[in-house]
Amino acid sequence: MRSYSTFVILAIVFLAISGLLYLLHYYIFHDPHHIFIYLLGDIAFLPLEVFIVVLVIERILSYREKRAMLQKLNMVIGAFFSEVGNQILYDFLGYFEGTEETCRRLTVDPKWTHRDFEKAATYASAIKDRPHCSVVDLEGLRTFLIKKREFLLRLLENPNLLEHERFTDLLWATFHLTEELEARQSFEGLPDSDLAHLAGDIQRVYQHLAAEWVWYVEHLKSNYPFLFSLIVRMQPFKEAPSPVVSQM
Repeated sequence: MRSYSTFVILAIVFLAISGLLYLLHYYIFHDPHHIFIYLLGDIAFLPLEVFIVVLVIERILSYREKRAMLQKLNMVIGAFFSEVGNQILYDFLGYFEGTEETCRRLTVDPKWTHRDFEKAATYASAIKDRPHCSVVDLEGLRTFLIKKREFLLRLLENPNLLEHERFTDLLWATFHLTEELEARQSFEGLPDSDLAHLAGDIQRVYQHLAAEWVWYVEHLKSNYPFLFSLIVRMQPFKEAPSPVVSQM
């Protein structure tokens, strides 16, 4: 409300100054015809000026600012995968029935184009397989996520994350899974209904995680070829990931 009042006061002040200057012009030259010619010319140019300043220049600056912000956010996403995401992808992969199909679809080839990454991300976002919790190391998963909680909380302190909806959804899914696992004193003797609920939470994290990983790898391919080279060699969906460069 205060900013609106300030805006109104400034508008009145500037209009008053403009009116006084026109009156001064008329008092000196006594030529209203000349005043209205330039006044009309200025008003006629105003829409073009608004178009150039607001719609063109502002959009260019906004695009550059958003691109720079996303570059910084991708550094945060890279830290997330290094600390948490990659390990979860490695651990979760064997829990699902469609592992072979997932690996075939998501194993990144260095020759992939944007279209290939887009198809892979679409597939990852639509993963519906739920893991068999009987083979999931729920205790180990809980210990790992609780250990990484402080790191994840520091990520949420970054206000720019609000501009990255996909990654924010991934963090919330990860936090929810952590809380679900922590809330249970023991995983022994859990009913099938509860195991099915935990399987849904794991599937949600895996779905978001796999899709975000694909988009992150495409970003590295476009901007950081040396990082892209390593992540292709170490990708979790590869049959035998290894950091060793076997061919040039």
